[in-house]
Amino acid sequence: MDLFHLSQSTQAILTLLVLVGMFAMFVKEVFPTEVVAIAGTALMLVLGLLPYKAALGVLSNPAPWTIAMMFIVMGALVRTGALDAFTVLADRQARSKPKLAIAMLLVFVVLASAIMNNTPVVVVMIPVFVQLSSTMGIAASRLLIPLSYAAIIGGTLTLVGTSTNLLVDGVARSKGMEGFSIFEVTPLAVILVLWGMIYLTVFGKLLLPERTSMANMLSNKSRMKFFTEAVIPPESNLVGREALGVQLFKREGVRLIDVIRGDQSLRHELEGVTLRVGDRVVLRTQMTELLSLQRNKSLKRVDQVSAVETQTVEVLITPGCKMVGRSLGSMRLRRRYGVYPLAVHRRNQNIGSKLQELVVRVGDTLLLEGAPEDIQRLAADMDMVDVTHPSAKAFRRAQAPVAIAALLGVVVLAGLGIAPILLLSTLAVAVVLLTRCIDSDEAFSYVDGRLLALIFAMLSIGAALDHTGAIQLVVGAIEPWLSVLPPVLVIWAIYLLTSILTEMVSNNAVAVVMTPIAIGLGQAMGVDPRALVVAVMIAASCSFATPIGYQTNMLVYGPGGYKFTDFLRVGIPLNLTMGMLASVLIPMFFPL
Repeated sequence: MDLFHLSQSTQAILTLLVLVGMFAMFVKEVFPTEVVAIAGTALMLVLGLLPYKAALGVLSNPAPWTIAMMFIVMGALVRTGALDAFTVLADRQARSKPKLAIAMLLVFVVLASAIMNNTPVVVVMIPVFVQLSSTMGIAASRLLIPLSYAAIIGGTLTLVGTSTNLLVDGVARSKGMEGFSIFEVTPLAVILVLWGMIYLTVFGKLLLPERTSMANMLSNKSRMKFFTEAVIPPESNLVGREALGVQLFKREGVRLIDVIRGDQSLRHELEGVTLRVGDRVVLRTQMTELLSLQRNKSLKRVDQVSAVETQTVEVLITPGCKMVGRSLGSMRLRRRYGVYPLAVHRRNQNIGSKLQELVVRVGDTLLLEGAPEDIQRLAADMDMVDVTHPSAKAFRRAQAPVAIAALLGVVVLAGLGIAPILLLSTLAVAVVLLTRCIDSDEAFSYVDGRLLALIFAMLSIGAALDHTGAIQLVVGAIEPWLSVLPPVLVIWAIYLLTSILTEMVSNNAVAVVMTPIAIGLGQAMGVDPRALVVAVMIAASCSFATPIGYQTNMLVYGPGGYKFTDFLRVGIPLNLTMGMLASVLIPMFFPL
């Protein structure tokens, strides 16, 4: 219901202002992207910018449902170990022919990403590439950006390679355009993929950084510092002593950060603090000192692991991990599993002292300690990935041919135009569930609910842009400027704008907004908008310059120990050259 009776132009401007505000929130990352998108949708509903019937109509768009179904098929491939067989072969080659192993893996990643969602491909491959880097004696940072980039460009090869392609197709269909066939963009994308691989091979050696990460610091633990908490037990000889005067806390590589008494932090008054029984001291230590402190009888770890042999592992928080959005303290890892966190690594930083209050995010890497069987149980329950070792999970290998056949059935039958992708993917899901390639509860855990919420919300925003005439307003503003340009530069302008926005915001959110603008612009200029839509499709997928633009970049950010500027240095030249090449090639395959 409208709260205000506004003119069409006022509604359009107001809609654009809400969209700009959403993009600003996306960039600031105060709230997750899906939360901002849902809030923006709610605001537009309240203001009457988005009619309720138009919002309901978004649910009929086949793209999000197809994406959800393909997630389940991907889960079946992971569960049956279908992705694992090739990695074992590559690992055998790593010791004798490391360069061949890297080439094999990158080609596999490109081809696998062409017919399945690239996020699970990268999740499976990160431990393989980290182990390969250790075998070759190089930093993991030299291999993990190429892994992410290979998955990104591989996803452009087909319509089902990435959720972005399916989403652009869904929006284009909703605007009356003829949908894309599954291999329609493949000839163009093959050339772009070849350029991407050449770029990584020739220029990667010069641009890829040597970074120290948690992944390779496990083999050289003395260099990394951690925050750890210890409690003063009744029998400690530290009771009654001044905190800053304790020699144990003055060792080289050890720094006293905080003393917590009950729920109160004494960090800002450490000079006058006398230690008491039950005080928790927070220390910043090197790994070697941390291990020696754990053996010191003056201190006792909080919820100290009992006297059993333990191991330290590094785990990656993936989109499907059940820890996402929960605080470490609320999960009671020590009580439930006998495992406790030593450190959390986020965006090239070690998180501060209060680990129990930390809310886990996708892309975090956790350093955990506990008995091997306890860690395995935790990893299985929470769907975590050990980045230092490929998964040793008990795969359902007997069903692997069924899962592969189900995926290939979707690709082949859709390619032949026998049935729509949504129908075929639904049948594929039924097959993998009925044949027990994957159990139903595990299958639906592979569906990224946060991504689907973002997609549906942004499709609603797109409906509001269309209803209020905001798209026509934007097209009317830029059409006079672009109409005088040659076709190549028009495509380049659309590509560049989409690319810039994608680097700052979610690629799917940008795809939803830019696709109708591209269609409207093409119609206003009197040219076939298909070429402009393809430019949006490629640009929204090819996000190389920041870790936040594409989820696979975020997944390798922590394990690679990268800095934000590493992606800028490697990614911006690839973004620009890929865009220029695409702008020249698109009119050849999709004449204006």
